[in-house]
Amino acid sequence: MAAPPNDLPASAQRVQAALDGLGIDSRIVELPVAARTSQQAADALGIEVGRIAKSLVFRAGHSARAVLVIAAGDRRVDEARVAAALGEPIGRATPEFVREHTGFAIGGVAPLGHRQPLVTFVDASLRRFETVWAAGGTPHCVFPIAPAALLSASGGHQLDIG
Repeated sequence: MAAPPNDLPASAQRVQAALDGLGIDSRIVELPVAARTSQQAADALGIEVGRIAKSLVFRAGHSARAVLVIAAGDRRVDEARVAAALGEPIGRATPEFVREHTGFAIGGVAPLGHRQPLVTFVDASLRRFETVWAAGGTPHCVFPIAPAALLSASGGHQLDIG
């Protein structure tokens, strides 16, 4: 497989390498504007906000492990529903916690290529779309992926998150 393009930021190269390593035929796209929110990403790509697969990191209340929720951009995460599926309460993670566990800064957290494995839940509503777009390691980088491939690549469990 080809090496990730060297002109991408290092964190985006890490995501591209993860995609390549999993045999997923997708390429990181660098946007001309920062897309730290689902709406910004959708506007930059000219697509509906639901097609953005946002990666949200929570902190498990008892075990303090990182929990990744990959949600459609037009959905709110029902934290109680995620906590029930996890078996312990969850809370918002600090930017430092997110970077420590994923290797990415908030606004660019990719759904794969993390520093360590994360407990992951993937929003079942993403199946509405043939292709969704996820963060590629920086607020300027995204990549397209089929929802089924995203579920498999992330090692996640499908969940109705809202």
